[in-house]
Amino acid sequence: MASLSIDNEEIGNKGRMWALQQELDPPMDEEGGGLGNRFDEKDSSTLCLLQLAFQSLGVVYGDLGTSPLYVFYNTFPDGIKDPEDVIGALSLIIYSLTLVPLLKYVFIVCRANDNGQGGTFALYSLLCRHAKLKTIPNQDHSDEKLTTYSHSTFHEKSFAAKTKRWLEKHTFRKNSLLVLVLLGTCMVIGDGILTPAISVLSAVQGIKLGRPEMSSEIVLVVAVIILVVLFCLQHRGVEKITWIFAPVVLLWFLLIGGIGIYNIIKYDSSALKAFSPLYIYRYFKRGRKESWTSLGGVMLSITGTEALFADLSHFSVASIQIAFTVVVFPCLLSAYSGQAAYLLKNSDNVVDAFYRSIPDSIYWPVLIIATGAAVVASQATITATFSVIKQAAAVYCFPRVKVMHTSEKMLSHIYIPEINWILMILCIAVTVGFRNQCQIGNASGIAVVIVMLVTTALMVLIMLLVWRWHWILVLVFTLLSLVVEVTYFSALLFKINQGGWVPLVIAAVFLTIMCAWHYGTMKRYEFEVHSKVSMPWILGLGPSLGLVRVPGVGLVYTELARGVPHIFSHFFTNLPALHSVVVFVCIKYLPVHTVLEEERFLVRRIGSKDFHIFRCVARYGYKDLHKKDDDFENKLFDSLFRFVRLESMMEGCSDLDEYSLDDELTRELRNGLSGYNGDELSSTVDETISSVGSTTVNSELQANNAILPSNQVISQITNGELQLLRNCRDSGVVHILGNTVVAARQDSSLWKKIAIDYVYALLRKLCRENTVVFNVPCESLLNVGQVIHV
Repeated sequence: MASLSIDNEEIGNKGRMWALQQELDPPMDEEGGGLGNRFDEKDSSTLCLLQLAFQSLGVVYGDLGTSPLYVFYNTFPDGIKDPEDVIGALSLIIYSLTLVPLLKYVFIVCRANDNGQGGTFALYSLLCRHAKLKTIPNQDHSDEKLTTYSHSTFHEKSFAAKTKRWLEKHTFRKNSLLVLVLLGTCMVIGDGILTPAISVLSAVQGIKLGRPEMSSEIVLVVAVIILVVLFCLQHRGVEKITWIFAPVVLLWFLLIGGIGIYNIIKYDSSALKAFSPLYIYRYFKRGRKESWTSLGGVMLSITGTEALFADLSHFSVASIQIAFTVVVFPCLLSAYSGQAAYLLKNSDNVVDAFYRSIPDSIYWPVLIIATGAAVVASQATITATFSVIKQAAAVYCFPRVKVMHTSEKMLSHIYIPEINWILMILCIAVTVGFRNQCQIGNASGIAVVIVMLVTTALMVLIMLLVWRWHWILVLVFTLLSLVVEVTYFSALLFKINQGGWVPLVIAAVFLTIMCAWHYGTMKRYEFEVHSKVSMPWILGLGPSLGLVRVPGVGLVYTELARGVPHIFSHFFTNLPALHSVVVFVCIKYLPVHTVLEEERFLVRRIGSKDFHIFRCVARYGYKDLHKKDDDFENKLFDSLFRFVRLESMMEGCSDLDEYSLDDELTRELRNGLSGYNGDELSSTVDETISSVGSTTVNSELQANNAILPSNQVISQITNGELQLLRNCRDSGVVHILGNTVVAARQDSSLWKKIAIDYVYALLRKLCRENTVVFNVPCESLLNVGQVIHV
């Protein structure tokens, strides 16, 4: 079938300005590391950069900053046998903080952001733009022309091209990479359960030390009350109080840093010998297996590092680096060194080492600040959990859930009711069930180290495909990362029976849900692709499609971005009439963090003009939130009207063609077309087309010397169909949703029947209906049911 397409790579003021900006000031180009941030580090004033660094303390570093509350107790749960063990453990903490958060994450991983977005899904999306790794291939060539869709090409004989072909060659490799990403996501969810539990419980433990007459049960009740209040307030959002997060965390870091210096001076300055790595060797030589297993506690000193990358979206890399190197890193080193100095003289007080090392005069203020810092750390992990769940749903790996914005300014502040209550129940169950920060710490350590291993694996591919580093540099990075992370992971395996099983169980449950949902969705999509209605069959129905056409607009929601969905043929056997205008609406998520509003909609015509059938693809990024409301509907119709105007300018194609007009040309002409008469319209079109060198039309049309019709004809054609669209819209808009039941075929394997007929079917019953997700009013809803066998 012939088609008319507009190549818009050089059209559009915004597109040209954006390209010029990238050319003049590239935001960390793909070869050099990262794809840039929304903040220009060169042009940002020093004051603005310092302000961002200050604000990042309250969002990024809360979890990392509360680790001193429980690290030494988890490292020596059975007590300290040799004072020199304290120096060995401190040396491990110092070099762990140096190698993992400082060198790996702050200076390398943070540069692998997706236009300022961090986290596991950001890395995966970055890879999907450089290789065909998506398991549901619903992308269109026009998607690659989006402003935020930045990617690069490879030389055929380069190592990056070979790696790309190796990944794309087998479906198993694509699926394995997706499962790896989902595993990291499940561990982030587990961390969202465990971090609030251990942070709040460790913070309120100081109450018992200050008031010895209080029992452990009362302390536990206080912790549970704080957690319940924290989760119950999630639906209100934290926008109104986020301004206090950064001051609280900054004050916390200054306090623990100052107390550390005080303890070094007061107790034993020989703790500073831990900066020599020689004491790490002595520590392992002396303790052997006990020293090895104690690494599970040392590992907790770097928990929160993964949140440093995941919460990158609102800050520049430079601000993250300044905050860590100037405030976080020195204060943490001082805090741990001070505790070690205290333990060298008071080795029996390892259980409450942090609170016992605080001077009496500031004990209660520090306890209050510690509780506040614990709440801030918990809030950051809860928000990160909501974010990864939404991102998983965007790539069809999680059941439909209702996502609500809690802030008009910060799009990343979202709330998911179902997930919130699940997190609260599990968090309280962990807190009450263990009552021991040591076992919760073991669980948290396993979750964090697995996320780090997943990040390392993805970073290897990023370095090869995106940055195109030499394989030797990639090998050095991989070996150094694995030496540290595999060592910690091997030590934590000894802790599985001491609470470490919790994140594994949580991950297994969520991974099963994600894989089953993705498998069912993929099979349903494959059925839709193979069961598309053929265009010759539709053309043979005639202008009325063999049905009574009634006034109104029917918005048919489908997952197909191309072709006529199978559900359309279902109309002919279930509905006696069809709306005068039919629009197939496809909500499609792309491997980008966001899609600009002016590039959101892509409109095409299906069949001849007499059919009045269109397709509108609404494109979103994994950070965008689709909400079916009046604003969405108005923008959809505005895009439809613009398409009709632009299409009439390009007359000369056969009515049987399928037209495709991309949005950059639409943006170029948006303001002028709506109010132009015929003469002005023709003039504008002639000027626009003649000025765009990259505009191409079908070669067959060029051979036939196709020309634009006269101004009067254009005006009549445009006004006639536009008036029809307006009249039909005024007559009423009906939202038609397919209620598809998916069942496994009789000859399917046992595993497939379990996955489709039981797990996937159960998830569909439990998850939100499409009507709730799209917020479709019941009075304008039409559900069309069908059963498909996959």
